[in-house]
Amino acid sequence: MSTVVVSGLGVTSPSGLDLDTFWANLAAGRSSFTPARALPDSGVIAAEIDEAADFSGLPIPVPAACDRNAVLAVSAAMQALADAGLTQGSVAPERIAVILGNGGGGLTSLDTQYERLFVENKRPHPFSVVRAMGSSSASWVSIACGAQGPCFVIASACASATHAIGVAAQLVRSGIVDVAITGGTEAPLSRGTLMAWNGMKIMSRTGCRPFSRDRDGLVVGEGAGILVLEREDHARARGRHPKIAVAGFGCGADAGDIVAPTVDGMARAMRAALADAGLSSRDIDYVNAHGTGTRANDMTEVKALREVYGPGAIPPVSSTKGTTGHALGAAGALEAVATVLAMTHSVAPPTANLTEQDPELDIDAIPLRSRAMPIRAAMSNSFAFGGLNASLILRHVS
Repeated sequence: MSTVVVSGLGVTSPSGLDLDTFWANLAAGRSSFTPARALPDSGVIAAEIDEAADFSGLPIPVPAACDRNAVLAVSAAMQALADAGLTQGSVAPERIAVILGNGGGGLTSLDTQYERLFVENKRPHPFSVVRAMGSSSASWVSIACGAQGPCFVIASACASATHAIGVAAQLVRSGIVDVAITGGTEAPLSRGTLMAWNGMKIMSRTGCRPFSRDRDGLVVGEGAGILVLEREDHARARGRHPKIAVAGFGCGADAGDIVAPTVDGMARAMRAALADAGLSSRDIDYVNAHGTGTRANDMTEVKALREVYGPGAIPPVSSTKGTTGHALGAAGALEAVATVLAMTHSVAPPTANLTEQDPELDIDAIPLRSRAMPIRAAMSNSFAFGGLNASLILRHVS
């Protein structure tokens, strides 16, 4: 099996519309939370991209048919391709896959059209179906990039992007494709979606504080993260020398509760990823946790890490959701990008807003300030409603 390397990255997020800004905000632990535009005066906060962000220059031939989640994906994909030094025609288009994670599909378009139909008593827009369909983001990326290989979306709630990256890596590793454009996208900050999340009583009104004694919930966010994956020999043949490999992927289901996570399920995914990478838990220098800031998730994830590590020391662990918010189906992609950048810069990003750690959580959670440290191998976790668990192992290319 071939080594699968990360040759390009792209990001469109509340923490930055480009890699440099994104990394600067992550490393500084700067949160991106503001009052939710869709629910003014409600007290609900969200992690939203600046309203002034301009996406008009993207290669989208029919903008009226494009939901915001696809726009964010195309923006990040074009950055990633440029970062990888790939142009249309440099790789046979049928050898390029597009595998994205998306938890909800065109949620903004759905909300808009339901209001148009049921409140304004008007016909839905003629492009309503193609805006809302769950696969639209992958289709628009394939159109923008000229990719004609396997193209689909994986929808597994908050594990969607991590599943997508893992599957894409396997397609490249097996030789089915030469290049995969992968990651995730989500634009869930519509009135209806935010009200639905608010109804679950797990959203913070003050800010996401993973692992903190006073944590009180998550902050829903939007964004897209894209990685370009290819075989190491393929990258080197075109003059690229990537530093980071996707070494392992593990996933599984709890087969238990639809919302309550389990220690065993999380631990199985981590162990499977380590086994796929041919590494032991002791080889991991840093863990980018799922770390949503809810009491149940943070506690269960730390217990699962303890299950994997036993009585020995768990490596430093941080959650970047204190900076980016929880981008649902795109969360794992933003976190994979963050982990690659952390390994490249030899700096572990902090857990933002962590002023006093929950004493029941026996981890080094890198509070408030980033930490310079060598990161030869890292783990990135995503654990979703429905008991859907996924872990990635990233390592330096030797």
